[in-house]
Amino acid sequence: MSGWAIALVVVGVLVGAGAAAGGIGWSRLMKEHKEARSLPLNAVDFGKLKDGTYHGAYEGGMYKWRANECDVTVTNGQVTDIQLVGSQDPGSKNTQHKELYNRVIKAQSLQVDTITSATLTSKAWLQAVENALIPAQRQ
Repeated sequence: MSGWAIALVVVGVLVGAGAAAGGIGWSRLMKEHKEARSLPLNAVDFGKLKDGTYHGAYEGGMYKWRANECDVTVTNGQVTDIQLVGSQDPGSKNTQHKELYNRVIKAQSLQVDTITSATLTSKAWLQAVENALIPAQRQ
């Protein structure tokens, strides 16, 4: 076999292996995206909140890519402050979570517009807020 033929075979094997690995990665990514899009965010009645500061966490889904934690302050029955206190998401270093949290505070609801081009991360941030507020509800 000539040198060129060997080189072509080697390149073909490498491209095939890369495509297979990429297919596995793509499959995992799609499963994680589907899970993040389907987060319900409807377990909190904002009209029944007890005053206090509550800690919430979201484990980040099946691959833990969007794990985050927050502290939510309720004053006079209203959400008055939300602080991101931990995140595994590499995009969390930006300040988009602050805009999202301000929307929650203004609306007194988790049913707010997500951050453009950060929809799945926004839903993960909102899930941590919901998890913080579940125990804050008066019975």
